[in-house]
Amino acid sequence: MPKHVKRAFACSCEAESAPLRVAVLLSGGVDSSLALHLLSAAGHHVTAFYLQVWFQEDFRNTWDACPWEEDLRYCRAVCERLGVGLQQVTLTEQYWDRVVAHCIAEIQQGRTPNPDVLCNSRVKFGAFLEHLEARHGDAFDRIASGHYACLTRSTSAAAGIQLPQPQVQLRMTPDAVKDQTYFLAHLTQHQLARSLFPLGHLTKRQVRALAAEIGLPNQARKDSQGICFLGKVKFSEFVREHLGDWPGPLVNEDSNEVVGYHHGYWFHTVGQRKGIPLPGGPWYVTCKHPQTNTVYVSRQYHRHDKLRNSFSCSLFSWCSAVRPDASRPLYCKVRHGPHMYRCRLTFHNSGKAADVVLDGSDQGLAAGQYAVFYQDDVCLGSASITD
Repeated sequence: MPKHVKRAFACSCEAESAPLRVAVLLSGGVDSSLALHLLSAAGHHVTAFYLQVWFQEDFRNTWDACPWEEDLRYCRAVCERLGVGLQQVTLTEQYWDRVVAHCIAEIQQGRTPNPDVLCNSRVKFGAFLEHLEARHGDAFDRIASGHYACLTRSTSAAAGIQLPQPQVQLRMTPDAVKDQTYFLAHLTQHQLARSLFPLGHLTKRQVRALAAEIGLPNQARKDSQGICFLGKVKFSEFVREHLGDWPGPLVNEDSNEVVGYHHGYWFHTVGQRKGIPLPGGPWYVTCKHPQTNTVYVSRQYHRHDKLRNSFSCSLFSWCSAVRPDASRPLYCKVRHGPHMYRCRLTFHNSGKAADVVLDGSDQGLAAGQYAVFYQDDVCLGSASITD
């Protein structure tokens, strides 16, 4: 094994600590499967858990395929290969109440929620942690997953100030493209303290290479590209099932003329290019008015007056024990990916809301998206874009 992978192995899996009792979230993908192997090989006591979050009849009655059956088959094959026990946990009601219902309500209001952020904080490291504590007491020290993120644990802040509780910092990974701190920014200090991310110091290429070397059954399985709670189900199908169709006008924002019709504003997001039923494209969604069910489009989107370098946000959720340091540069991501903006954050309303000014202009900012804040490689927390 290459030296840099050995180092990652040791750092990510806390190999220098006493053996931990770890509940490993197994999805059926290669990332969580390798995380399970690394923890087991490092000497930790591991049990794999597969979370079933959908009622089976949701798919039998509506869609042809149940998206979690194939995942579960891979989970069983991986656990058999590694000699690890697998438990299946049903969290369907918690998932619906804490993630799906919220997202449906947000979409209906014309906002753009991020189910993956809520899935992590409210289910994987929320409802599942509650399940472990209720069913297994203190039998597990950590919950591990295949997320690309790093954690550091310390008893003092960066300035040397002693903290009453150990501080856990959520840090970015070397693989900027795969880094998933954006999706984990809603976690609390308590949740991070109970978490473990074995892939934190590995790149995707290294993960694939190690999976092949170990002989994992899913070593060549493609990464999931779907929204957290949808799997193989198309977003439009999910929305249509729960909100139905509501035909309305597509208006060319440049001429203010009706150029076509859509099936409901909730099928469209600002910046969208694909799926607009108009000829002579490409067309882009520039804005939408939920009150009138009107969707505005343009073929000149990249030259259109939709570039913004500021927005308002609220509902702050700080995953860091330390708030932004005004003397140091602050950065912001407005979506998952490697790009971030240097920014200025100005609080108001007793710190419950803020205005953000970016050092560049962005297309596609939409209410409901999460803005995630960083200093150096440390993820500080998130807020919901309101305007």
